[in-house]
Parts: sequence; structure tokens; C-alpha cells
Amino acid sequence: MLEKTALVCGAGGFIGSHLVRRLKRDGFWVRGVDLKLPDYEESVADEFIVGDLRLIDVCERVIDRDFHEMYQLAADMGGAGYIFTGQHDADIIHNSATINLNVADLCRRRGVGRVFFSSSACVYPAVNQADPDNPNCEETSAYPAAPDSEYGWEKLISERLYQSYARNYGMTCRIARYHNIFGPSGTWDGGREKAPAAICRKVAQADHGGEIEIWGDGLQTRSFLYIDECIEGTIRLMHSDFAGPVNIGSEEMVSINRLVDMVCEIAGKRLHKRHVAGPMGVRGRRSDNRLIAETLHWRPTQSLMDGLEKTYAWIENQLLRSAA
Repeated sequence: MLEKTALVCGAGGFIGSHLVRRLKRDGFWVRGVDLKLPDYEESVADEFIVGDLRLIDVCERVIDRDFHEMYQLAADMGGAGYIFTGQHDADIIHNSATINLNVADLCRRRGVGRVFFSSSACVYPAVNQADPDNPNCEETSAYPAAPDSEYGWEKLISERLYQSYARNYGMTCRIARYHNIFGPSGTWDGGREKAPAAICRKVAQADHGGEIEIWGDGLQTRSFLYIDECIEGTIRLMHSDFAGPVNIGSEEMVSINRLVDMVCEIAGKRLHKRHVAGPMGVRGRRSDNRLIAETLHWRPTQSLMDGLEKTYAWIENQLLRSAA
């Protein structure tokens, strides 16, 4: 029996490193590729190539055969402090688009069997997410297109790139729109961290009775999905007959103020919120999971509190280790 092989582009990142671990548990031989190795743990990939997928010669070296499955997660990305300032727009579009143009064409040339592309909830029009209590992130609402950021625009055009390759060249492509994935081994400082990790870090660093800064009024809403659920949804989509795009996210929506309160409860601290100016993105966002439930007969079940407890413990440990 032939060994199953998988390629994970972006294997040095948060979601990619967790995906490699899952694929190994599922019996795959895995090659990972990224600009860097994982930040917080050693990769379990059978082979890891440190390389820049913007360079065609690197892509040719990495995608050198017909892998049974290829997962394309490599992108120039980060949280609101990176995506929504406007200072990184050119890099975000150029870097991610170049990677996807290279990867899609090399997969075609090598005859890769199945290709997964990780898109984002940022493809949805900002106008549909102006009400923090009633955002519309149903999959078909992505058109007429008006994404909330250049990151979202690039993700949307890359969705169309992979869909075009599927139509014109017979590639089997699967597309998921991720909604705010969080958990252990995710970026928690440095400017690219997302809200759950940033808040966990701030709460862990604060003294009981002190204060933490929150961007905006804290009334903006989001749903956050724990990493294990994200990986499960990704694998199910990859092995299904449904091409997507489909949301992979949680329907449990909370305000940022409520998210802070939850983390404070976990930490056993009472803290004052100081609201300051800062990038916030859209006012409301929640994954609409009707399509994934209908097509894959699955939806996430883990609560936000359970995921935050695990994430807070991990970040608190990182802070202790860095202080030692």
C-alpha cells in the first residue's frame, strides 16, 4: 500500500504547525515549508524546507511531485494591529498573491491530487458587518465584493484563482474561510497577535486591580474558533465532495469587552478596561455555519471559554519562561 503524502505550505505558522501534527497522526508522510520553523515547538514534519514561496525556484523544489494532499496556508498576515493600519497593504497583497500564483501553477504542473486553500472571513463586505449584533457572513454574501481590508481582497482574488484552476485544468480544490482561529502555539506578542492572544497576554501581565488597554469601545463583536476545531473542519472539507468556499468558525459571538471579562475570570483578576484608539476592523463578525452543517454534517462544539482556558494557561507559561 502506497504511503499517503501531504505538503503543508505555511507549516511554520500557527495553524500550519497544528495541521502537520494532525496529518502525522492520520498516517501521512508530511513535508512542511515556510520562511521559518515554528516559533514555539519543533515541527513533527518528516521533512521541513525553509524557503520563500514567492520565489519560483523554491516552489519548484518544494512542489516536486504529485502529493496526495496539498494545504496552502502560507500568507502575509496578522491581527488587527497588522492588517488594518494600512501600513502593510502593499506587502500583504504582493507577498500573498505571489505565493498563490506560484503554488497554484506548480500544483497544476505536478498533477497534485487535492489542493486546500485557506481563505478568510475578511473577504466579506464591511457594509454587511456594521451592526455588531447582526453581522451577515453567509457565504454568498461575499458578492458584490467589498472586503474590509487589502488582506481580504487578496484572499478573495486567490479564491477565484483556485476556482479557475479547478474549472480550466481539472484540479480538485477545496476552499475554507477561517474565522479568528486561536489557541496554544499562536502568536501572542510582537504586533501580529490576534485578540484572544493579545488579551490573554495583557491580563496575565496585569496586576490584580490594575488596568489593561482595549482598542476602541470594546463593543465590537467577533466569534473565535479553537484551533483543534479548525483542523477538524479543514480535514473534513478536504476529504469531502464539497469544494466550498465554506466558513470554518464558531457561531458563539461575544463583544471584545466580554472577551476581556472571560479572560479575567479565568485568571482570577479584576481589571479596569481603558479604551484607547486603535485599529478595530468591522463592528461585528460571526461565522454563519448553516452551509458547513448542511454539506459536511458537522459544526464546531467546543465553547469559547474552554478554548480560552487552554490558551491562557499556555500564554501564562510562555511569559514565565521568557522571564526566567
